[in-house]
Amino acid sequence: MTAHKSGFVTIIGRPNVGKSTFVNRVIGHKIAIMSDKAQTTRNKIQGVMTQEDAQIIFLDTPGIHKPKHKLGDYMMRVATNTLSEIDAIMFMVNVNEYIGRGDEYIMEMLKSVKTPVFLVLNKIDLVHPDELMPRIEKYKKYMNFTEIVPISALEGLNVEHFINVIKSYLPEGPKYYPDNQISDHPEQFVVSELIREKILHLTNEEIPHAIGVNVDRMIKEDEERVRIEATIFVERDSQKGIVIGKGGKKLKEVGKRARQDIEGLLGSKVYLELWVKVQKDWRNKVNFIRQMGYLEDQD
Repeated sequence: MTAHKSGFVTIIGRPNVGKSTFVNRVIGHKIAIMSDKAQTTRNKIQGVMTQEDAQIIFLDTPGIHKPKHKLGDYMMRVATNTLSEIDAIMFMVNVNEYIGRGDEYIMEMLKSVKTPVFLVLNKIDLVHPDELMPRIEKYKKYMNFTEIVPISALEGLNVEHFINVIKSYLPEGPKYYPDNQISDHPEQFVVSELIREKILHLTNEEIPHAIGVNVDRMIKEDEERVRIEATIFVERDSQKGIVIGKGGKKLKEVGKRARQDIEGLLGSKVYLELWVKVQKDWRNKVNFIRQMGYLEDQD
């Protein structure tokens, strides 16, 4: 009988390289926020992938960037702290983009890490196969990677092979989570992230980073229906108007799209009620950030 493997794998990379898409792909459920806006992941989303011979816990860190406020400081701490507490590191890059200063900064950090580092070149569906090797060679000049694997998280190309590569490096170990558990976050947190994702999709202004969502109540009304009440926080009155939209149209669409995803997550009908409130400069208020579920007690 094959030994059971288990371990923790952190995913690190610049914003928008496809980390959340990868987590959602391998878990088979939507637990990580996906958006074309940079910097949307604020917490370590633990996606738990359980197979017969292994359990891999993925930490989806915030993209590495230069912090501009207290929430940004926290996101950076989360991203760098996870490097010291895991079994393997996935350094994910967008193969369709040039190596940027952000990539160089991350590779400089990774050089001193003793943990195995896999270079994962995502979005191979966007480049011609002939272009792949020259791009891989460029990354090799920066550091020695344990393994280099090209994938497309969106299309699922080579993802299964990559999972097998990870498994070959993991230690023998127990299942840390039950078979049916896909995340270590409470359902309320995942629900708030799904609502936030819809707002990001539907608002094009400079709103994204000023958005916070708090689930106020989540009650199972009967066997078939869950009632959820949530507050969307913005930093300015003008942003409140953008989120609500003309005649409440935008907010209604946010609710409709979020409800569909939440029903898929919870497996039951959902009644979703949303409010929008202005909380000036909330991203610099530590107590408020903690209340929103983004801060752990690690100051």
